[in-house]
Amino acid sequence: MPSPSRVAASLAAAATLALAGIAAPSAAAPAGDYAALGDSYSSGVGAGDYSAGGGDCKRSANAYPALWQRAHAAVAFDFVACSGATTAEVRARQLSVLDGDTTLVTISAGGNDVGFAETIKTCVLGGDRDCSDAVARSMAYTRDRLPADLDDTYARIHRQAPNARLVVLGYPRLFELGTCVLGLSEGKRRALDQAADTLVETTAGRAAAGGADFADVRDRFAGHGVCGAQEWLHGLTLPVDESYHPTVTGQSRGYLPSLVAITG
Repeated sequence: MPSPSRVAASLAAAATLALAGIAAPSAAAPAGDYAALGDSYSSGVGAGDYSAGGGDCKRSANAYPALWQRAHAAVAFDFVACSGATTAEVRARQLSVLDGDTTLVTISAGGNDVGFAETIKTCVLGGDRDCSDAVARSMAYTRDRLPADLDDTYARIHRQAPNARLVVLGYPRLFELGTCVLGLSEGKRRALDQAADTLVETTAGRAAAGGADFADVRDRFAGHGVCGAQEWLHGLTLPVDESYHPTVTGQSRGYLPSLVAITG
């Protein structure tokens, strides 16, 4: 049952158009209710300009959900993606914003489940063997346990928002290979990129099985990883939690166009 506030918002939008005496073009029509779920890649960690009320979730005005909403005039926008969120935390804390009025849901999730941040930390601080062992553990979790977590998450989203289109966004490869004066060895970078590929391929497969669209951002970020000539991802930085996350450019030129290519 639509809430009174949402009904009022819809009626107000319709009345405005009627009084103007024009028919709005399709691109300017209200997009419906949009809910942005997920982890730090969706909340916009690393892109700055964080919402004062978002606390540790670090929801950025420069993140792709906020950029998409501003361009598409959604009637209601629930931006609940949060830094550090696992699929279990998405299910427990973020799905309450969904209902029958929701027409679009976006999500990136899975990286925290497989311990990708801890894997990178091991690779930064440890030797090649430590890195390769950590990557192997992450990839094993991705293959063996993550699919069930993703399946459950997508199924619950569909149940709670039965009229919504679900778009799952993947992750970029973090690193460029070849000469890199500062940072990780090429062997470590290659191993971490392979782990990212495994995560993306697993997520894409489960999204397809769960009736969702999948936005693969790897091609758009190609050449713009850490150690690239034009980096769209932070390397090791302060504050540390923004390391290896998209920059403002990564959000606007990597993630946003990938979503627009699906939603129009």
